[in-house]
Amino acid sequence: MRKLLLSFLLLVGVAATADVPAPEQLVRTTSREVLDVIKKENLTIGDKRFKDLIESKALPNFDFTRLTALAVGKYWREATPDQQAALTREFRTLLVRTYSAALTANKIENIDVKPVKMADSDTDVLVRTEVQTSSGQPFPIDYHLTKIGGAWKVYDVAVEGASLVTTYRTNFNQTIQKDGIDGLVKALADRNATQPSKLQN
Repeated sequence: MRKLLLSFLLLVGVAATADVPAPEQLVRTTSREVLDVIKKENLTIGDKRFKDLIESKALPNFDFTRLTALAVGKYWREATPDQQAALTREFRTLLVRTYSAALTANKIENIDVKPVKMADSDTDVLVRTEVQTSSGQPFPIDYHLTKIGGAWKVYDVAVEGASLVTTYRTNFNQTIQKDGIDGLVKALADRNATQPSKLQN
């Protein structure tokens, strides 16, 4: 699960070239740029530059509202706008804090982005990658992206076949069934409170 942090660190906004699909270009260019910064500056979780890299380059490329809605599942429609906003905020915080430690645990050498075949009219695309590390066998990270306006946003990530959305949905549903939507918000907030973020100043 901690490898899922790589999904946050490997995505920044870039313009697609004419002959490469925008989602593929997004992941390919991001991989190169982010890895170069991390290696050159030898960043660790506690560095302010590390926080800036995540906040300014990676997170804007995720559709956290849709990601949270998919993870909450059928109960999302029952939530009020305020509850939906709270769930999205707490889930976003949880993901960033939980998976930030993964970067230092996985010494990334290269990201091999597979070619994407898509039509100009496609608005939902899967981008497959293979992450190569210095400490183990390569492993796949697959990005599910959707086009919102003129921008591509990630709404799910699968690491070694395990979907982030699916992984959390079972636990979220169990909590909602027991304690309601407010109970899930509280559970997420409590978990975040007990895991102080090293990304804070």
